[in-house]
Amino acid sequence: MAFPSMIFGLLLLSLVGGGFSEDEASPRGCGSFLKRPFTALCDLDAVWGVAAEAAAGGAALASLVMVLVLLCRLRRIAEPEKRSGVAPLLLLLAAIVGLCALSFAYLIELDERLCIIRRSLWGALFAMCFACLVTQGVRLRRLVRGARSPGGCALAGLAVGLATVQGIIAAEWILLTVVRQGQQACQYQPLDFALACTYVLVLLVASLVAAACGLCGEQSQWKCNAAWLLATCIASVLLWAAWLIFYLYGNVALGLSSTWDDPAQAVVLVAQAWLLLLLHAVPEAHACLRPAPQPSGPDYFDTSQAPPRLREASFDEDIPLSHRQFGENQGFSFEDSNTARSGSQRNGNTGTRPSAPFRSNVYQPTEMTMILNGGAVPSAPPTYTGRQLW
Repeated sequence: MAFPSMIFGLLLLSLVGGGFSEDEASPRGCGSFLKRPFTALCDLDAVWGVAAEAAAGGAALASLVMVLVLLCRLRRIAEPEKRSGVAPLLLLLAAIVGLCALSFAYLIELDERLCIIRRSLWGALFAMCFACLVTQGVRLRRLVRGARSPGGCALAGLAVGLATVQGIIAAEWILLTVVRQGQQACQYQPLDFALACTYVLVLLVASLVAAACGLCGEQSQWKCNAAWLLATCIASVLLWAAWLIFYLYGNVALGLSSTWDDPAQAVVLVAQAWLLLLLHAVPEAHACLRPAPQPSGPDYFDTSQAPPRLREASFDEDIPLSHRQFGENQGFSFEDSNTARSGSQRNGNTGTRPSAPFRSNVYQPTEMTMILNGGAVPSAPPTYTGRQLW
């Protein structure tokens, strides 16, 4: 989604160079193939442009590789809790590519159409990034509490809806200043540009609160994701605070000209892209692609666990039908049990004791005998006259 838009934006930006003369000498490092207004992309005297270009290209390439990996391994993610975070993550990676593409617009000399692109896409892309962080915070908050996470399509729709508000704000600002008042797109006050990004700061604070709430819950397996999200939000807050202070008051305090605004904004775009990529996208993608732990067997040496319930052996299932009625084979009946109960046996040490119950006169093999006999009940020996208990 973001890659075709980036190509379209670069083609649109290439139209900017029509109004500049090509007879001027090219800066050192550009040669003769690259003319104005694209000389900042290769000018070795302005090292910040080359460094920002390399950093932006690396972040965009890494984001595209992560998108391909997630799409190729999407079918292997079986857990619905993990699959719900893939759609906001893909949307965030697309927004990171957009930030990297927009940073090239600050390496090109100013033009009316270029200023409109800067003013319209700056807040919209940042709003998309922070809206994805808000949806991830809502998702992790529900998972930590043990509730079911919303679907990935619902979270992506929520992020798009939140980012659309900033797009409407930027469009109205451009229409009021450029179309109705007739001002040039490149002539605006820094305070007006900062106020136009107020909704972006609201989304950033909301993502910070949602990430902090994600650390309070019972499910500890999702707290690591919430901790990474909180670190991303804190780093983004510090980055935006530093940029706003420098953009509104730094140039005046340090006696610098307004030409330092473009390098500062390009650095903020690239730095924010790398922060989102390293602190949130990479850990979240690793958590989504990590296989689920395999269930292990019971630990018999762990005394804190309840002992496993063993299967009760049912010898009646393994005994053939011909051997179950062993009482009739012995010629013993319940009517003859009265004689066995009334009889007595003589013990030399303790005297007269009552005879054993009637079940002692029936041959009852032990469990070891049945195991050694292959599960079948053996018949009584010919010399068996009854089990003597005393």
